[in-house]
Amino acid sequence: MSRPRTLARRRLLLVHAHPDDESITTGGTIARYAAAPDTEVTLVTCTLGEQGEVMVPELAGLAAEHADQLGGYRIAELAAASAALGLTDHRFLGGVGRWRDSGMVVVAGAFAAAPPPESLHPRAFCADGQRAEQVAALAEILAEVQPQVVVGYDPGGSYGHPDHVRAHEISMAAAAAAPSVRKVYWTVQPLGDLAAGLAELAGAPARGMPWRLPGADELPSVPDETVTTRVEVTDQLAAKVAALRAHATQLTVWSRPSAPEGAGPTSIEQLAFALTNEIAMPVLRTESYTLAGAAGSVQPVRETDLFDGIEAW
Repeated sequence: MSRPRTLARRRLLLVHAHPDDESITTGGTIARYAAAPDTEVTLVTCTLGEQGEVMVPELAGLAAEHADQLGGYRIAELAAASAALGLTDHRFLGGVGRWRDSGMVVVAGAFAAAPPPESLHPRAFCADGQRAEQVAALAEILAEVQPQVVVGYDPGGSYGHPDHVRAHEISMAAAAAAPSVRKVYWTVQPLGDLAAGLAELAGAPARGMPWRLPGADELPSVPDETVTTRVEVTDQLAAKVAALRAHATQLTVWSRPSAPEGAGPTSIEQLAFALTNEIAMPVLRTESYTLAGAAGSVQPVRETDLFDGIEAW
């Protein structure tokens, strides 16, 4: 007869659509809480990211339009990223390969509504008729893990990808029915933080960064006033960068000491990464969230810890 599962005092669960999403938006947060005493972090990934573009020319044959083996390869990338972040509890929603990356149609300048392709794979994550089973699969994990805090995406899925939107929908539905859940957060990128990060990268292309800086409105962001929670992850940057580098088929990281040799401390680096679009994005030292239901409240919420206000049990 198996023994009852012993729960950590604090329990955090994150829901992400594809491998690499966890490192890009929440890597520092995962590393911070994974290293905290009596704290358990669980990552749920909804697909294998089969439809992703491939950054490495030598691996281009893995892509969906060729051998269609990218999803299996990205399992190993996600495992390496999880190890870099100190994450030990990872689940694929419904089991490995149950739902497939839906892909999306890229709409220039649009982050709120990126439609799926006209022809969807039968296992596409965003397909009609799949939602109820997906909610049930996530609810089963929540019942086992019993997290007090759940992290997902905002209603627009951060940048409009249909899988992100579906991940938001099922996260909200499953969390609403889970007795343990006290708080639900949406991972967001504040406009002010993004602008400051890009300002730090000004001139970086001339100093060896191989990508261009984005133009106005080329990167998704939210108004600063909608942000309720900022988690400081400076001490976790090395882990986050290692996790980003683990997703080599999807992105590349560029780094440079902030001062030339002999000119002073160089512990803080200029950091940026780019996807296959080769548009530079800063690696921020703070990861930001909106507490669902708190934005627009009479008393603004200003937190620095996802467990603020929770009486752990």
